[in-house]
Amino acid sequence: MSLLSSRLSTDESPPEELARLAVLQDYRLPYGDVDASPAGTADYATPPELLDLVKLAVRVSGLDAGVINIITADQQHQIAAVGVDAAVCSRDDSMCSRVFTSGAITALADASRDPRFADNPFVNGGIAHVRSYASVPLVAEHGAALGTLCVFSPTVRTIDQDQREGLEILARQVVEVLELQLRTRQLVEALEVVRRSNEDLAGFAARVSHDLRNPLTAILGYAELSEQDDDVAAGPAARYFSIIRGSASRMLSTVEEVLEFSRIGGRISRRTVSLTTMMDAVLQDVLPLSSACDAVVTVQDAELNVDHAQVTALLQNLVANGIKYSTPGSPPRIEVVATVGQTQLLRVIDHGRGIAPADRQRVLEPLVRLHRDGDPAGSGIGLATCARIAAAHGGSIGLTETPGGGITATVDLGPA
Repeated sequence: MSLLSSRLSTDESPPEELARLAVLQDYRLPYGDVDASPAGTADYATPPELLDLVKLAVRVSGLDAGVINIITADQQHQIAAVGVDAAVCSRDDSMCSRVFTSGAITALADASRDPRFADNPFVNGGIAHVRSYASVPLVAEHGAALGTLCVFSPTVRTIDQDQREGLEILARQVVEVLELQLRTRQLVEALEVVRRSNEDLAGFAARVSHDLRNPLTAILGYAELSEQDDDVAAGPAARYFSIIRGSASRMLSTVEEVLEFSRIGGRISRRTVSLTTMMDAVLQDVLPLSSACDAVVTVQDAELNVDHAQVTALLQNLVANGIKYSTPGSPPRIEVVATVGQTQLLRVIDHGRGIAPADRQRVLEPLVRLHRDGDPAGSGIGLATCARIAAAHGGSIGLTETPGGGITATVDLGPA
């Protein structure tokens, strides 16, 4: 159990303190659970940004030492320190615990003359001999005090108004760093949830698609056999069996694409391969489609460091789309080029019907189709598969208009 979890289980704190600790629980004491190590920071390395802010606080104040304190229900944790070693003390012994919820800076030339601190062990010699002391509350955006930015010295020194204002500015910067740490952790956790969800969804899609293939294949087989039966072929049932076979064939195609989508992406195995080699395989696969409409596909060779199988599948999807969505009455023209620099950019350029700007991002999502007049049948999986392959390579895919009409798909395949 974390330190904060155990503290929140007590019933001794007033409601406002419980509310403050609830906010602090979100921050999870940036360093996690505390053990008996000297600084009480078992798995915490002070961010350099926090250490720099403490150094500035010491310089601005003209005092000898400074710390950033996080204050829990019964302890004070120094998560950054300059001039002293970071440590943990009880909240009862802490000077800052007496003023950190005040909402204002506390600045004293001689803490031993203040009744709030005269008997404190950091002042009376029990732990230290603090005299000059300034403490600025660290207030989160929710309004809860997390702790303090504190500077101090064993000698009596006056802290003027300019120094007070400087410390208050630095305290706000400390809170911003802590907030950034919190947001970063939340983002990492959210991304992990999405990753697990995507893995579960891909696994589910693969299982369902696999389970659907056998019965669909059986439906197709029996429909074809029925159409070949002389009695059926001569009667009105032939038309119905033809509809059944066509619908089952389209459904089986969709199932196959969903299964492929669930398999693709994830881990990749990069190796150097020529673009021409991959395109040779692509052109063989799309030959029936390209031959039917006299498509012209040109390739500018390049050496790419990619997952051979996945990028071949990406190219097949993009080239097939360029052929299927060509301008009616005009042979499809498709150019495939790549440039290799800091990143590897692959471009598939067609001169076909194009995609409206408002739809270019949407069509990269699974199962999204535009349903335009004259468009061929499809499942809406192909471009989503391309986006997934690009993401697996650490890149992305973008769709822009080809000069003169058509779509240029630009795929970032990550570093060479």
